[in-house]
Amino acid sequence: MIKRHELSRQSESLLFAARKVAEDTEAVAVVMLAEVPYNFAEIRDSLKKTRLIVTSDKIEVQQAAEDDEVAIVPLQIEPQTRQYQVSQALLEAISDELLRSGDTVVAVYAGFDKETLDTLTYIRLGEHLTSLTARDLQKLETQVPLETLRQVTDIAIEIGREGREGQPVGALFVVGQHRKVLEFSHEQIHDPFRGYARKERLIRSPRVRESVKELAQIDGAFVVSADGVMISAGRILDAPASGVALSKGLGARHWAAAAISKVTKAIAIAVSQSTGTVRIFQNGHVVLRIEPMDRTPMTWHDVTTEPPPMTD
Repeated sequence: MIKRHELSRQSESLLFAARKVAEDTEAVAVVMLAEVPYNFAEIRDSLKKTRLIVTSDKIEVQQAAEDDEVAIVPLQIEPQTRQYQVSQALLEAISDELLRSGDTVVAVYAGFDKETLDTLTYIRLGEHLTSLTARDLQKLETQVPLETLRQVTDIAIEIGREGREGQPVGALFVVGQHRKVLEFSHEQIHDPFRGYARKERLIRSPRVRESVKELAQIDGAFVVSADGVMISAGRILDAPASGVALSKGLGARHWAAAAISKVTKAIAIAVSQSTGTVRIFQNGHVVLRIEPMDRTPMTWHDVTTEPPPMTD
């Protein structure tokens, strides 16, 4: 039996405010980011006509919500900002058809003390609110594990959205079949990952993720193994672009991504410096396109293609 935590007076007041805001704005749901298990059935009933959606990365919270027959959106277990967690929860809720693009919701969560709800946010899920979810990556027929792809793609999206030190930054990641990728590339700079133990090069490490964001400012590609280890950075890809066709206007980074994904079974992920758009390449083609959050949607595109550039 899961032990339920009592709501503090402050949390009760915030939920009451959430209900009033939801009623006044005709929001379709209150989304609660929960760090500890509560009596979710009681909270659901207190919201009256407004639906309750619980989201959490804690197994005991997810189980408590299921036991109370309240909608639950699981989150990945990893350190992230509250804003990022709420965004991911909303995206997954749309994917699970609990919400629809265009809905309005009220989100409540603990910004400081994990057992006290202290933040209320009113959110309109505009038509532009979309991003990559695990379900999209599962569509790719690849031997690269989903978790590795998700970790690398998340970093690429963050680089595209945030840049570095206020400046836009492009980047290129090649994931999987790293030995063959290394054969089709050469070192441009002294490899910053060389000499470190495997456990110090795992892509899921927050320290490694920050290092990758910093190193994204250098030219060349990051090479990542299928099991999520940073193999190298600053690699110049030498794969031939013959037989590759891309949308007009894409630069050398995207041609290199397409080419390496065509001659190997690796997945290439390119971040456009000019727009922040992330493109995922497989077998020489763009298979997913993700626009920066809060700009325009990730969409599947019919594209006009052109042959590879002529070389002297």
